Amino acid sequence: QGDVVIDADVQDFGFRTFEARDGKFFLNGQPFYMRGALDQDYYPEGIYTPPSLEFLEDQARKSKELGLNLLRCHIKVPDPRYYDVADHFGLLVWTEIPNVQTFTEKSAQRLLDTMEGILRRDGNHPSIVIWTIINEDWGTRLVESADQRSWLDNAYHWLKKKDPTRLVVDNSACIPNFHVVSDIDDYHYYASVPEMAREWADWVSAFAKRPDWSYSPNGDAKRRGDEPLVVSEFGVWGLPHPDKLLQDGKEPFWFINGLEWDSEGATYPHGVEQRFRTFQFDKVFPSFGSFIEDTQWHQFNALKFEIEEMRRHASIQGYVITELTDLHWEANGLMDMERNTRAYHNRFHEINTDVVIVPRMQRYAVWAGDTASIELEISTGGKALPAAELSWNVDGAAAGKMAVEAVDATSVWRLPAIELSFAAEKAGNQVSVQFTLTAGDKELARNSLDISVYARRPKPVLSVSSAEPEIAGYLAALGYEVVNADKAHVRVVSTLSQADIDAMEHGAHYVSLADVAPLPFGNLRNDQPNWNYPTGGDRGQPMPQMRVTERNGTIWKGNWVTGFSWVKRSGVFERLPGGPLTDLSFVGVNPNRVITGFRPIHFDGLVHAGTMAGWIHKPCATIAERRVGSGRIVATTFGLMREPAGADPVAATLLDCIIETAAAG
Repeated sequence: QGDVVIDADVQDFGFRTFEARDGKFFLNGQPFYMRGALDQDYYPEGIYTPPSLEFLEDQARKSKELGLNLLRCHIKVPDPRYYDVADHFGLLVWTEIPNVQTFTEKSAQRLLDTMEGILRRDGNHPSIVIWTIINEDWGTRLVESADQRSWLDNAYHWLKKKDPTRLVVDNSACIPNFHVVSDIDDYHYYASVPEMAREWADWVSAFAKRPDWSYSPNGDAKRRGDEPLVVSEFGVWGLPHPDKLLQDGKEPFWFINGLEWDSEGATYPHGVEQRFRTFQFDKVFPSFGSFIEDTQWHQFNALKFEIEEMRRHASIQGYVITELTDLHWEANGLMDMERNTRAYHNRFHEINTDVVIVPRMQRYAVWAGDTASIELEISTGGKALPAAELSWNVDGAAAGKMAVEAVDATSVWRLPAIELSFAAEKAGNQVSVQFTLTAGDKELARNSLDISVYARRPKPVLSVSSAEPEIAGYLAALGYEVVNADKAHVRVVSTLSQADIDAMEHGAHYVSLADVAPLPFGNLRNDQPNWNYPTGGDRGQPMPQMRVTERNGTIWKGNWVTGFSWVKRSGVFERLPGGPLTDLSFVGVNPNRVITGFRPIHFDGLVHAGTMAGWIHKPCATIAERRVGSGRIVATTFGLMREPAGADPVAATLLDCIIETAAAG
C-alpha cells in the first residue's frame, strides 16, 4: 500500500541443459564427467535440518575444493536452501525420492506424490539434473516381482513426461538388483584397498564393458545401450579424530550407536581410544592421533587407486564417492560429521578433477638396483587436453619428461611406459615419483606414485626343512639350505600334524604358511585333533590355539566396513619400507585368511601383523607366534608363494623375517 511493502518473495531460477547421449553426459552442450559424492544430508545437531545458510555454503565451498561437481542427495528431500546454495556454487545435484519400507498400492502412490511435490517446490532449481525413483531395491522386490518391475517402468515414463529436462534413474542398482529402464546405467560396488585392489580392478573392467548383469535378466529390460556408465556408490573408511567431534566437551550421542548395524560390533565408536591402548596398538603406531591420521591417508590412497582405475576406462563417465561427510558411525566421509576436513583435503583434487594422470605398476615394490616400468595414461574427463608436456621426478630430483599430444574430452590416452632405476641408497625406503602435466607455464594436472624399495637379500644363514615338495623347492630357490628336519633351524609347513605338535613340545621351531593348504579343522591342524591331548586349548582345540578363518563372508573382508591392516615395523620387520598400515606394495601377498585366538595383551609381543575392522574392532593376526612347550611356531596367512621365488620383494622379505622370528629364542 503506497510505499509500504507488505510481503515479498524472491525465487532464483536458471537456464541449462543436461543430456545423456552416445554414452556420455553433456552440460549446456559441453562434455561433462561426473565427479560426485553421496550426501546423506545429515547434520550434527539438526539431523535433517541444516543449522544455517552459512553452514551449507561452507560445505559447498569444501566440496568444490575437493574437486566435486555433483552431490547425490541420498533418499532425502533437502531443505530448499540446499538447492539455493548448489545453484550459486555451480554444484549439480542428483536427488532421490525417500524410499518406502514396503511396496503396496498406497506406498507406491505416495512415492509418486512425493515426487510431484518435489517438482512443484524445487523444480525451478537448475542445479538439479537427475532424479532417482528407487535406491538399491529398497522397499521394492524387483528381483522377484514382475508387477513391481512393470510399475517401475511406468513410473520412469511418468516422471520423464512430468519433467523432460532431467535424467531419470529407475533403480540405482547393486548386487543382486538391476535396472529396468533408465537414462543412466549406474551401479554400486564397495572394495577395500589394498586388500581387494585386484578384485576392484577386475570389477571395474567388467563394468566398463557394459555387462548384462546391470539390467533385468527377465526379458523386460528396456536397455538402449547408450546410457552413460556411472559407478554411483563406492568408497572406504578413514576414521575421524574423536576430539574434533566433542559437543560441550562430551562424546556426541551417536558414539553409543552402531551396534545395531552388524552383529560384529565394528561400527561402534564409543571407547575407540581405549581399545587402541588395550590392544597395544601404541606399540605399532606412535600415538592415537597418528593412527587416526594414517587411516585418513589410507582412505586417500584407496580412493586414489579406485578413481584412477575407473579413469582408465573411457566408457565409464563418472562416479559418486560414498560419501561427502561421515554419517554418525559411518566413517567413510571426505569430511567428518562436523564438516572438519580430512588430512588429505588439500590434495584430493589432484585425482578428483577433469584431467588425471594415471600411473600404474605391475607391483609397487622393487629390489634396490633394479629398474621398474611405470605405465602411464592421461584421462581427460570433461575437458579437452591441449598439447602438453609430462615431467616426473623421484623424491624431488628431476628424472624425465615427454611430449603429450592434444587429446579430446572424455578420452583415455596411453603414453609410452617409463623406466626408472632405484639406487642402493634408496633401500629400505618408500620413494615418491611425482608427475606434472603442463602447457606453457600452466599446470594442468599432477599426481604421484609411492614405490617401496627393498634391500637386496643376503644369502640366508638359517637352514630349513619341509616335507612338502612345493615349499621345499620354493625355499631352495630363495637360497635357503634345505636339510633334514632334525638338523634344521626352522621347519616350514603349511599345516600341522600331531607329530609336529610333539616336535614343538620338545623344542622344534616351526613356520606355518597358512595360506597354502585347506584347513578343515579351522586351525593349523591337518589331522583330526586329539581332544584329550594334555595341552588342549580353547574349545578343546589343540595347541597352538590359533583359529584360522577365511575372510570372505566375514567383517574382515572389508567390502563395506573397512579393515585397517598393519605390520609392526620393529625388530626384523624394520627392514620393510613404509608402514605401519599396509599399502599397494602388499597387493601380491594380501591375506585371504586371518588368525584369531589372541588376547589383547598378546598384541604386544606375539602378534607381528594383523587387521582390525572399523572403529578398532575384531583385531586379529596375519603374522603371529606361540610358544609350544620348549619350541615355538610363527604362523602367517600372507600369500608368500603366489609368485616365483624372489620375484616379489615383499613376499621374499616377509618370509625371511618370519623364519628369523621363528628361529630366535
